[in-house]
Amino acid sequence: MVDAGEMRLLRRCVELAREALEDGDEPFGSVLAGGDGTVLAEDRNRVAAGDRTRHPEFALARWAAEHLSARERAAATVFTSGEHCPMCAAAHAWVGLGRIVYASSSAQLVAWLAELGVPEAPVRPLPIRAVAPGVVVEGPVPELAEQVRALHRRLHRGA
Repeated sequence: MVDAGEMRLLRRCVELAREALEDGDEPFGSVLAGGDGTVLAEDRNRVAAGDRTRHPEFALARWAAEHLSARERAAATVFTSGEHCPMCAAAHAWVGLGRIVYASSSAQLVAWLAELGVPEAPVRPLPIRAVAPGVVVEGPVPELAEQVRALHRRLHRGA
């Protein structure tokens, strides 16, 4: 389960998601922490300019591949506001990153978007374990999932 320090990192992910939304982007944010809990890198969604691959989880996987040893990557944890999409889950596994902890699940996001009348994405929303079965995954975290839901409602309803 998620401890107090990890909850702080997940809250930062939600803050990054809020920053993305306020900058005209989709609300997703992620933090990469080393095995000792130290924040190594963070990012937020940057797809608004047209490149739909600019997810924070994908960016952190690339950053880790360039800056960390295989051992450091395996000990690291990616904290994120929303469960990795299949593209990001694959990048995570290929790079050899460790655990993933998310505030809201893909299943929750799909349900929320359906409620809001948002068309389905062009990629099937598979759970992380369906794409990268060896990755340790924890989530969702109910008290933060509701905050993430509110951000998606703001994006799609302007509320």
